[in-house]
Amino acid sequence: MEGWYTIGVALFAALGTNLFGFDTGIATTTIAHQSWIEYMGKPSNGLTGAVVALYIAGEAIGSLLQTAIGDRLGRIRFMQLMCIIVTIGTVIQTASINMGMFLAGRAIAGIAVGGMVGTVPLYLSEISRPESRGLIGGISGAGIAFGSMLANWVGFACSYAPYGAVQWRLPLAIQIPWGVIMFIGLATFMPDSPRQLIRAGKVDKARIEFLKIRRGSTPEEIQTEFAQMKAQIEYEKEREVTSWKEIFRLFRRRALVSIAVQTMTSLTGVNVIQYYQTTLYKSLGIESHQILALSGVYGTCAFISNCLAIRYLLDQWGRRKMLITGLASVALIQILRAYGIILLQLWKQEALPKVLSDAEDLKVWIIARLRLFF
Repeated sequence: MEGWYTIGVALFAALGTNLFGFDTGIATTTIAHQSWIEYMGKPSNGLTGAVVALYIAGEAIGSLLQTAIGDRLGRIRFMQLMCIIVTIGTVIQTASINMGMFLAGRAIAGIAVGGMVGTVPLYLSEISRPESRGLIGGISGAGIAFGSMLANWVGFACSYAPYGAVQWRLPLAIQIPWGVIMFIGLATFMPDSPRQLIRAGKVDKARIEFLKIRRGSTPEEIQTEFAQMKAQIEYEKEREVTSWKEIFRLFRRRALVSIAVQTMTSLTGVNVIQYYQTTLYKSLGIESHQILALSGVYGTCAFISNCLAIRYLLDQWGRRKMLITGLASVALIQILRAYGIILLQLWKQEALPKVLSDAEDLKVWIIARLRLFF
């Protein structure tokens, strides 16, 4: 079992993925506020879509940046750079006076968050013990879910503020301190990755950092694990793949599986629902406060299930079984979601069969089931 120090470091590092979840979730509630729509001059559907699209484009740039310079800067310095960039992006979003400024802030924040999401799980896997790598690495996923849940409920709470810019500026402003806090933590007590330091040839410094994250272990255990890690890294460096061509020549199946898992997970529609659920609820005729409450329920269910999976399933049940079960469940829920929406649309058009259309308060019945499956 990991020591409390390592778990504490993992939770603090998850601020990076928490930023991703919060920034994603806050966009969902921001575009639902009528006060934001009015302030931004009633943007078209295309401009509203750009709020999400530019953010995702920024994430892509950030992930490429992490690939290009992440190893050279080291985990700590790279995450510090991302903290600076995300703070700039969130300040611009909060202070926006027009749509162009808001979109620029989204793109800048996306760059930082894309770099963070690629670095934090890697960092956590490098500081954790092999037997609990799923638990420690999974904390980054829990950070995303927690950030999204928090953003949804903050957006809901701020909908009760007096009508005006404070309804959407305050939730956006809440993002600003997190990057600053994480930067301070990275500069003070967060240990660097021993694995990355060994790869960079800094063995003595790697040993010092390793002692920090294995406090509580016996000297013999620390010495044995460090020697094994060093030998493994040296073995890997001797056989290191240095080009994309070599990756697909030597590890084609692994590369394709990793790409397929990431791509197909996104194509399930989870991201679309996360970003545009408020727009979907609005099209169904649901009231504004209820829309934001539904978003909060969605985020809360995601966070709870994420925590349960990390604690009780990830290491015990295995990754493959979880992926298969999760994707099958998503497919089932999407079918149920579509069924519920069709029923509601038919009800609005008074086209349901008489046995259903005569049911008392059918709209409440359908919305209750939509809540369950959203």
